[in-house]
Amino acid sequence: MKRFSSLRGIKKRKDQDRRTGRRQSEPHGLLATTSGISSTPTTPTQLTKQTSAFLLEASRNDTVQRSSSSPLDTGQHHSPPAAKPPPCPCSAPLSTSRAVHGLSEDMLEKLDLEDEAVEQSESDIYMRFMKSHKCYDIVPTSSKLVVFDTTLQVKKAFFALVANGVRAAPLWETKKQSFVGMLTITDFINILHRYYKSPMVQIYELEEHKIETWRELYLQETFKPLVNISPDASIFDAVYSLIKNKIHRLPVIDPVSGNALYILTHKRILKFLQLFVCEMPKPAFMKQTLEELSIGTYSNIAFIHPNTPIITALSIFVERRVSALPVVDESGKVVDIYSKFDVINLAAEKTYNNLDINVTQALMHRSQYFEGVMKCNRLETLETIVDRIVKAEVHRLVVVDENGSIVGIVSLSDILQALVLNPAGMTRKESKAETE
Repeated sequence: MKRFSSLRGIKKRKDQDRRTGRRQSEPHGLLATTSGISSTPTTPTQLTKQTSAFLLEASRNDTVQRSSSSPLDTGQHHSPPAAKPPPCPCSAPLSTSRAVHGLSEDMLEKLDLEDEAVEQSESDIYMRFMKSHKCYDIVPTSSKLVVFDTTLQVKKAFFALVANGVRAAPLWETKKQSFVGMLTITDFINILHRYYKSPMVQIYELEEHKIETWRELYLQETFKPLVNISPDASIFDAVYSLIKNKIHRLPVIDPVSGNALYILTHKRILKFLQLFVCEMPKPAFMKQTLEELSIGTYSNIAFIHPNTPIITALSIFVERRVSALPVVDESGKVVDIYSKFDVINLAAEKTYNNLDINVTQALMHRSQYFEGVMKCNRLETLETIVDRIVKAEVHRLVVVDENGSIVGIVSLSDILQALVLNPAGMTRKESKAETE
Protein backbone atom coordinates (compact mmCIF):
# COMPACT_ATOMS: atom_id res chain seq x y z
CA MET A 1 0.00 0.00 0.00
CA LYS A 2 1.26 3.46 -0.87
CA ARG A 3 2.44 5.48 2.07
CA PHE A 4 1.68 9.19 2.00
CA SER A 5 4.23 11.73 3.23
CA SER A 6 2.73 13.28 6.33
CA LEU A 7 4.60 14.99 9.14
CA ARG A 8 7.40 12.48 9.28
CA GLY A 9 11.08 12.68 8.39
CA ILE A 10 12.46 16.21 8.46
CA LYS A 11 9.45 17.57 10.32
CA LYS A 12 9.40 14.92 13.05
CA ARG A 13 11.88 16.61 15.37
CA LYS A 14 10.27 20.00 14.74
CA ASP A 15 6.85 18.67 15.67
CA GLN A 16 8.20 17.21 18.89
CA ASP A 17 9.66 20.57 19.81
CA ARG A 18 6.44 22.34 18.95
CA ARG A 19 4.33 19.94 20.92
CA THR A 20 6.58 20.33 23.91
CA GLY A 21 6.12 24.06 23.58
CA ARG A 22 2.36 23.94 23.25
CA ARG A 23 2.00 21.78 26.32
CA GLN A 24 3.80 24.17 28.66
CA SER A 25 1.37 25.50 31.23
CA GLU A 26 0.20 29.04 31.71
CA PRO A 27 -3.05 30.22 33.34
CA HIS A 28 -6.07 29.04 31.40
CA GLY A 29 -8.36 31.50 29.70
CA LEU A 30 -11.34 32.63 31.75
CA LEU A 31 -13.38 29.75 33.08
CA ALA A 32 -16.58 31.39 34.22
CA THR A 33 -18.20 30.49 37.50
CA THR A 34 -21.51 31.77 38.79
CA SER A 35 -20.19 35.32 38.77
CA GLY A 36 -18.83 34.88 35.28
CA ILE A 37 -15.17 35.00 36.37
CA SER A 38 -12.91 32.40 37.93
CA SER A 39 -10.43 34.08 40.23
CA THR A 40 -7.92 31.24 40.32
CA PRO A 41 -8.34 28.97 37.31
CA THR A 42 -6.97 25.50 37.88
CA THR A 43 -7.77 24.10 34.47
CA PRO A 44 -5.35 22.97 31.75
CA THR A 45 -3.62 25.43 29.51
CA GLN A 46 -5.34 27.16 26.64
CA LEU A 47 -2.53 28.04 24.29
CA THR A 48 -1.98 29.36 20.82
CA LYS A 49 -0.37 26.63 18.82
CA GLN A 50 2.96 27.75 17.38
CA THR A 51 3.82 25.98 14.17
CA SER A 52 4.61 26.75 10.57
CA ALA A 53 2.45 23.86 9.49
CA PHE A 54 -0.60 24.08 7.29
CA LEU A 55 -2.97 26.98 8.03
CA LEU A 56 -6.49 26.57 6.76
CA GLU A 57 -8.50 29.75 6.46
CA ALA A 58 -10.99 29.92 9.29
CA SER A 59 -14.67 29.97 8.56
CA ARG A 60 -16.79 32.38 10.52
CA ASN A 61 -18.22 29.79 12.86
CA ASP A 62 -15.77 26.91 12.88
CA THR A 63 -12.38 28.55 13.34
CA VAL A 64 -11.65 31.75 15.20
CA GLN A 65 -8.75 32.96 17.32
CA ARG A 66 -7.84 31.14 20.54
CA SER A 67 -6.05 33.09 23.24
CA SER A 68 -5.97 33.79 26.95
CA SER A 69 -8.97 35.84 27.94
CA SER A 70 -9.67 39.01 29.80
CA PRO A 71 -12.22 39.13 32.63
CA LEU A 72 -15.50 39.30 30.72
CA ASP A 73 -18.78 37.62 31.57
CA THR A 74 -18.81 35.97 28.17
CA GLY A 75 -15.58 34.03 28.45
CA GLN A 76 -12.76 34.57 26.00
CA HIS A 77 -11.52 37.56 23.99
CA HIS A 78 -10.49 37.82 20.36
CA SER A 79 -6.98 37.86 18.95
CA PRO A 80 -6.06 39.28 15.52
CA PRO A 81 -7.38 37.08 12.68
CA ALA A 82 -5.17 34.41 11.22
CA ALA A 83 -3.36 35.02 7.96
CA LYS A 84 -5.08 33.81 4.83
CA PRO A 85 -3.19 31.13 2.89
CA PRO A 86 -2.27 31.75 -0.74
CA PRO A 87 -4.80 30.47 -3.29
CA CYS A 88 -4.22 27.30 -5.23
CA PRO A 89 -4.08 27.20 -9.02
CA CYS A 90 -5.82 23.83 -9.09
CA SER A 91 -9.56 23.46 -9.51
CA ALA A 92 -10.40 22.45 -5.92
CA PRO A 93 -12.38 25.32 -4.36
CA LEU A 94 -10.40 25.47 -1.12
CA SER A 95 -7.16 23.92 -2.26
CA THR A 96 -3.75 25.38 -1.54
CA SER A 97 -0.66 25.72 -3.69
CA ARG A 98 1.53 22.67 -4.08
CA ALA A 99 4.43 24.77 -2.87
CA VAL A 100 3.13 27.39 -0.46
CA HIS A 101 6.26 29.17 0.74
CA GLY A 102 7.18 28.25 4.31
CA LEU A 103 4.08 26.10 4.82
CA SER A 104 3.75 23.17 2.46
CA GLU A 105 7.39 22.09 2.75
CA ASP A 106 6.68 21.30 6.40
CA MET A 107 3.10 20.14 5.97
CA LEU A 108 3.19 18.01 2.90
CA GLU A 109 5.95 16.62 0.77
CA LYS A 110 4.45 16.31 -2.70
CA LEU A 111 2.25 13.23 -2.98
CA ASP A 112 3.97 11.23 -5.69
CA LEU A 113 1.30 8.66 -6.32
CA GLU A 114 1.59 7.95 -10.03
CA ASP A 115 3.71 4.81 -9.82
CA GLU A 116 1.65 2.78 -7.40
CA ALA A 117 -1.69 4.26 -8.44
CA VAL A 118 -1.42 2.11 -11.53
CA GLU A 119 -0.85 -1.01 -9.45
CA GLN A 120 -3.60 -0.65 -6.89
CA SER A 121 -7.17 0.45 -6.63
CA GLU A 122 -7.79 4.17 -6.29
CA SER A 123 -11.09 3.67 -4.51
CA ASP A 124 -9.49 3.87 -1.08
CA ILE A 125 -7.18 6.81 -1.85
CA TYR A 126 -9.01 9.20 0.52
CA MET A 127 -9.13 6.61 3.26
CA ARG A 128 -5.37 6.10 3.02
CA PHE A 129 -4.81 9.86 3.00
CA MET A 130 -6.83 10.22 6.21
CA LYS A 131 -4.92 7.39 7.86
CA SER A 132 -1.58 8.97 6.98
CA HIS A 133 -2.37 12.34 8.60
CA LYS A 134 -2.85 13.16 12.25
CA CYS A 135 -5.49 15.27 13.94
CA TYR A 136 -2.68 17.65 14.86
CA ASP A 137 -2.23 18.40 11.14
CA ILE A 138 -5.72 19.78 10.90
CA VAL A 139 -5.58 22.05 13.96
CA PRO A 140 -5.21 25.66 12.78
CA THR A 141 -2.15 27.70 13.68
CA SER A 142 -4.31 30.03 15.75
CA SER A 143 -7.88 29.63 16.90
CA LYS A 144 -10.18 30.39 19.79
CA LEU A 145 -11.40 27.73 22.17
CA VAL A 146 -14.07 28.77 24.66
CA VAL A 147 -14.19 26.66 27.83
CA PHE A 148 -16.92 26.75 30.49
CA ASP A 149 -16.71 25.71 34.11
CA THR A 150 -19.70 23.58 35.08
CA THR A 151 -20.56 26.08 37.85
CA LEU A 152 -21.41 28.76 35.29
CA GLN A 153 -25.08 29.66 34.90
CA VAL A 154 -26.64 28.12 31.80
CA LYS A 155 -27.97 31.47 30.59
CA LYS A 156 -24.55 33.13 30.76
CA ALA A 157 -23.00 30.19 28.94
CA PHE A 158 -25.35 30.48 25.98
CA PHE A 159 -24.86 34.24 25.83
CA ALA A 160 -21.10 33.54 25.80
CA LEU A 161 -21.49 31.17 22.83
CA VAL A 162 -23.28 33.93 20.94
CA ALA A 163 -20.79 36.63 21.92
CA ASN A 164 -17.83 34.50 20.85
CA GLY A 165 -19.40 33.23 17.65
CA VAL A 166 -18.95 29.55 18.51
CA ARG A 167 -21.40 26.66 18.54
CA ALA A 168 -20.01 24.52 21.33
CA ALA A 169 -17.64 24.60 24.30
CA PRO A 170 -15.90 21.91 26.38
CA LEU A 171 -17.01 21.72 30.00
CA TRP A 172 -14.43 21.69 32.78
CA GLU A 173 -15.25 20.29 36.20
CA THR A 174 -12.92 21.69 38.85
CA LYS A 175 -13.57 18.88 41.34
CA LYS A 176 -12.47 16.22 38.87
CA GLN A 177 -9.84 18.44 37.26
CA SER A 178 -10.90 17.23 33.84
CA PHE A 179 -13.20 17.88 30.91
CA VAL A 180 -16.52 16.15 31.44
CA GLY A 181 -18.63 17.06 28.43
CA MET A 182 -19.66 19.61 25.84
CA LEU A 183 -22.22 22.41 25.94
CA THR A 184 -23.84 22.87 22.55
CA ILE A 185 -26.81 24.53 20.92
CA THR A 186 -28.60 21.20 21.32
CA ASP A 187 -28.57 21.77 25.10
CA PHE A 188 -30.18 25.17 24.58
CA ILE A 189 -32.89 23.54 22.45
CA ASN A 190 -33.46 20.77 24.99
CA ILE A 191 -33.89 23.27 27.82
CA LEU A 192 -36.38 25.36 25.84
CA HIS A 193 -38.26 22.27 24.71
CA ARG A 194 -38.47 20.80 28.21
CA TYR A 195 -39.36 23.88 30.24
CA TYR A 196 -41.20 26.31 27.94
CA LYS A 197 -44.82 26.88 28.98
CA SER A 198 -46.03 30.15 27.43
CA PRO A 199 -44.83 33.71 26.73
CA MET A 200 -46.27 34.68 30.12
CA VAL A 201 -44.18 32.20 32.12
CA GLN A 202 -40.47 32.79 32.62
CA ILE A 203 -38.20 29.80 31.99
CA TYR A 204 -36.75 29.58 35.49
CA GLU A 205 -34.49 26.65 34.62
CA LEU A 206 -32.74 28.69 31.93
CA GLU A 207 -32.47 31.80 34.06
CA GLU A 208 -31.20 30.21 37.29
CA HIS A 209 -29.71 26.76 36.69
CA LYS A 210 -25.99 26.14 36.55
CA ILE A 211 -24.54 23.90 33.89
CA GLU A 212 -23.84 21.17 36.45
CA THR A 213 -27.49 21.28 37.59
CA TRP A 214 -28.74 20.94 34.03
CA ARG A 215 -26.41 18.03 33.38
CA GLU A 216 -27.62 16.24 36.50
CA LEU A 217 -31.28 16.71 35.55
CA TYR A 218 -30.92 15.97 31.86
CA LEU A 219 -28.37 13.15 31.91
CA GLN A 220 -29.44 11.68 35.27
CA GLU A 221 -27.95 8.19 35.35
CA THR A 222 -26.70 8.23 31.76
CA PHE A 223 -23.43 10.09 32.32
CA LYS A 224 -20.85 8.94 29.82
CA PRO A 225 -17.19 9.88 29.45
CA LEU A 226 -16.50 12.73 27.05
CA VAL A 227 -15.77 11.41 23.58
CA ASN A 228 -12.46 12.97 22.54
CA ILE A 229 -9.38 12.21 20.47
CA SER A 230 -5.63 12.62 20.80
CA PRO A 231 -3.78 15.01 18.46
CA ASP A 232 -1.60 12.05 17.47
CA ALA A 233 -4.57 9.95 16.32
CA SER A 234 -5.22 9.72 12.60
CA ILE A 235 -7.88 11.82 10.92
CA PHE A 236 -9.42 8.55 9.82
CA ASP A 237 -9.96 7.69 13.49
CA ALA A 238 -11.60 11.10 13.96
CA VAL A 239 -14.01 10.50 11.07
CA TYR A 240 -14.89 7.07 12.43
CA SER A 241 -15.44 8.44 15.95
CA LEU A 242 -17.68 11.28 14.74
CA ILE A 243 -19.91 9.00 12.71
CA LYS A 244 -19.91 6.01 15.04
CA ASN A 245 -20.80 8.12 18.09
CA LYS A 246 -23.34 10.19 16.16
CA ILE A 247 -21.73 13.46 17.19
CA HIS A 248 -20.86 16.58 15.23
CA ARG A 249 -17.99 17.88 17.37
CA LEU A 250 -14.94 16.00 18.58
CA PRO A 251 -12.59 17.70 21.08
CA VAL A 252 -8.88 17.20 20.45
CA ILE A 253 -7.34 16.76 23.92
CA ASP A 254 -3.65 16.31 24.66
CA PRO A 255 -3.38 13.08 26.68
CA VAL A 256 -0.20 14.28 28.44
CA SER A 257 -1.21 17.74 29.64
CA GLY A 258 -5.00 17.36 29.46
CA ASN A 259 -5.23 20.53 27.38
CA ALA A 260 -8.14 20.92 24.97
CA LEU A 261 -6.53 22.06 21.71
CA TYR A 262 -9.36 22.25 19.21
CA ILE A 263 -12.79 20.92 18.28
CA LEU A 264 -12.90 18.86 15.09
CA THR A 265 -16.01 18.85 12.90
CA HIS A 266 -17.13 17.13 9.71
CA LYS A 267 -16.81 20.44 7.88
CA ARG A 268 -13.22 21.01 8.96
CA ILE A 269 -12.15 17.51 7.96
CA LEU A 270 -13.77 17.72 4.53
CA LYS A 271 -12.11 21.09 3.94
CA PHE A 272 -8.75 19.59 4.80
CA LEU A 273 -9.26 16.72 2.38
CA GLN A 274 -10.37 19.09 -0.37
CA LEU A 275 -7.09 21.01 -0.03
CA PHE A 276 -5.16 18.04 -1.37
CA VAL A 277 -7.65 16.50 -3.77
CA CYS A 278 -5.71 17.90 -6.73
CA GLU A 279 -2.62 15.98 -5.53
CA MET A 280 -4.30 12.59 -5.72
CA PRO A 281 -5.76 10.30 -8.36
CA LYS A 282 -9.51 10.65 -8.58
CA PRO A 283 -11.49 7.52 -7.65
CA ALA A 284 -13.99 6.34 -10.23
CA PHE A 285 -16.87 6.67 -7.76
CA MET A 286 -16.44 10.46 -7.75
CA LYS A 287 -17.98 10.48 -11.23
CA GLN A 288 -20.98 8.46 -10.10
CA THR A 289 -24.26 10.09 -9.09
CA LEU A 290 -25.87 10.27 -5.67
CA GLU A 291 -28.52 7.88 -6.91
CA GLU A 292 -25.97 5.33 -8.11
CA LEU A 293 -24.03 5.53 -4.85
CA SER A 294 -27.13 5.65 -2.61
CA ILE A 295 -25.78 8.65 -0.71
CA GLY A 296 -28.21 10.60 1.45
CA THR A 297 -31.53 10.12 3.25
CA TYR A 298 -34.64 9.85 1.08
CA SER A 299 -37.38 8.56 3.35
CA ASN A 300 -39.22 9.98 6.32
CA ILE A 301 -37.65 13.42 5.85
CA ALA A 302 -38.44 15.86 8.66
CA PHE A 303 -39.61 19.28 7.45
CA ILE A 304 -41.71 22.23 8.56
CA HIS A 305 -43.84 24.98 7.00
CA PRO A 306 -43.40 28.78 7.06
CA ASN A 307 -46.17 29.14 9.66
CA THR A 308 -44.89 26.35 11.95
CA PRO A 309 -44.43 27.66 15.54
CA ILE A 310 -40.86 27.66 16.82
CA ILE A 311 -41.76 25.44 19.77
CA THR A 312 -43.03 22.83 17.28
CA ALA A 313 -39.79 23.02 15.33
CA LEU A 314 -37.82 22.54 18.56
CA SER A 315 -39.88 19.45 19.35
CA ILE A 316 -39.00 17.99 15.96
CA PHE A 317 -35.30 18.70 16.56
CA VAL A 318 -35.46 16.80 19.83
CA GLU A 319 -37.68 13.91 18.76
CA ARG A 320 -36.19 13.28 15.31
CA ARG A 321 -32.57 14.01 16.29
CA VAL A 322 -31.92 16.14 13.21
CA SER A 323 -30.06 19.42 13.06
CA ALA A 324 -31.90 21.17 10.24
CA LEU A 325 -35.47 21.34 8.98
CA PRO A 326 -36.26 22.33 5.38
CA VAL A 327 -39.08 24.86 5.21
CA VAL A 328 -41.61 23.71 2.60
CA ASP A 329 -44.49 25.75 1.20
CA GLU A 330 -47.98 24.49 0.35
CA SER A 331 -46.89 23.26 -3.06
CA GLY A 332 -44.09 21.19 -1.59
CA LYS A 333 -41.23 23.44 -2.74
CA VAL A 334 -38.32 24.18 -0.45
CA VAL A 335 -38.31 27.89 0.35
CA ASP A 336 -35.97 28.08 3.35
CA ILE A 337 -34.26 26.02 6.02
CA TYR A 338 -34.33 26.29 9.82
CA SER A 339 -31.26 24.85 11.51
CA LYS A 340 -30.20 24.36 15.10
CA PHE A 341 -27.75 27.20 14.65
CA ASP A 342 -30.66 29.54 13.86
CA VAL A 343 -32.12 28.72 17.28
CA ILE A 344 -29.20 30.42 19.02
CA ASN A 345 -30.53 33.70 17.60
CA LEU A 346 -33.26 33.38 20.23
CA ALA A 347 -30.54 33.86 22.82
CA ALA A 348 -28.87 36.63 20.83
CA GLU A 349 -32.18 38.50 20.49
CA LYS A 350 -33.30 37.48 24.00
CA THR A 351 -36.62 36.38 22.52
CA TYR A 352 -36.64 32.82 23.83
CA ASN A 353 -39.54 33.58 26.17
CA ASN A 354 -41.93 33.64 23.21
CA LEU A 355 -41.66 30.44 21.23
CA ASP A 356 -45.17 30.73 19.82
CA ILE A 357 -43.95 32.89 16.92
CA ASN A 358 -43.64 31.07 13.60
CA VAL A 359 -40.50 30.10 11.72
CA THR A 360 -40.83 32.90 9.17
CA GLN A 361 -40.85 35.50 11.93
CA ALA A 362 -37.88 33.90 13.65
CA LEU A 363 -35.79 33.73 10.49
CA MET A 364 -36.15 37.47 10.02
CA HIS A 365 -33.61 37.81 12.86
CA ARG A 366 -30.82 35.82 11.23
CA SER A 367 -27.52 37.25 12.40
CA GLN A 368 -25.68 36.33 9.20
CA TYR A 369 -26.38 36.92 5.54
CA PHE A 370 -28.36 34.02 4.11
CA GLU A 371 -27.70 33.15 0.47
CA GLY A 372 -30.59 30.75 0.24
CA VAL A 373 -31.06 27.01 0.56
CA MET A 374 -28.22 25.02 -1.01
CA LYS A 375 -29.78 22.32 -3.18
CA CYS A 376 -28.81 19.45 -5.44
CA ASN A 377 -30.45 16.59 -7.33
CA ARG A 378 -29.86 12.86 -7.27
CA LEU A 379 -28.38 12.80 -10.77
CA GLU A 380 -25.43 15.03 -9.89
CA THR A 381 -22.04 13.41 -9.35
CA LEU A 382 -20.37 13.04 -5.97
CA GLU A 383 -17.53 15.22 -7.24
CA THR A 384 -19.98 18.05 -7.93
CA ILE A 385 -21.67 17.60 -4.56
CA VAL A 386 -18.39 17.73 -2.61
CA ASP A 387 -17.29 20.82 -4.51
CA ARG A 388 -20.59 22.58 -3.80
CA ILE A 389 -20.92 21.75 -0.12
CA VAL A 390 -17.30 22.73 0.63
CA LYS A 391 -17.46 25.98 -1.33
CA ALA A 392 -20.80 26.95 0.26
CA GLU A 393 -19.50 26.06 3.76
CA VAL A 394 -22.81 24.46 4.72
CA HIS A 395 -23.53 21.29 6.65
CA ARG A 396 -26.03 19.77 4.22
CA LEU A 397 -27.63 19.99 0.79
CA VAL A 398 -31.35 19.61 0.24
CA VAL A 399 -32.06 17.14 -2.56
CA VAL A 400 -34.92 18.33 -4.78
CA ASP A 401 -36.65 17.08 -7.93
CA GLU A 402 -37.19 18.98 -11.17
CA ASN A 403 -40.06 20.91 -9.56
CA GLY A 404 -38.03 22.03 -6.58
CA SER A 405 -39.85 19.71 -4.21
CA ILE A 406 -37.88 18.05 -1.42
CA VAL A 407 -36.90 14.41 -1.92
CA GLY A 408 -33.98 14.02 0.48
CA ILE A 409 -31.04 15.38 2.46
CA VAL A 410 -27.30 14.88 1.91
CA SER A 411 -25.21 15.70 4.98
CA LEU A 412 -21.50 16.08 5.60
CA SER A 413 -21.50 12.79 7.48
CA ASP A 414 -23.08 11.09 4.44
CA ILE A 415 -20.25 12.43 2.27
CA LEU A 416 -17.45 11.47 4.65
CA GLN A 417 -19.00 8.04 4.99
CA ALA A 418 -18.87 7.61 1.21
CA LEU A 419 -15.38 9.05 0.75
CA VAL A 420 -13.59 7.51 3.72
CA LEU A 421 -15.45 4.77 5.57
CA ASN A 422 -17.17 2.87 2.76
CA PRO A 423 -13.84 2.22 0.96
CA ALA A 424 -12.52 0.90 4.29
CA GLY A 425 -15.32 -1.67 4.37
CA MET A 426 -17.27 0.16 7.08
CA THR A 427 -20.80 0.34 5.77
CA ARG A 428 -23.43 2.88 6.72
CA LYS A 429 -25.18 0.22 8.77
CA GLU A 430 -22.09 -0.20 10.93
CA SER A 431 -21.34 3.47 11.43
CA LYS A 432 -24.65 5.17 10.80
CA ALA A 433 -24.86 8.74 12.12
CA GLU A 434 -27.87 10.96 12.64
CA THR A 435 -28.80 13.19 9.75
CA GLU A 436 -27.04 16.52 10.14
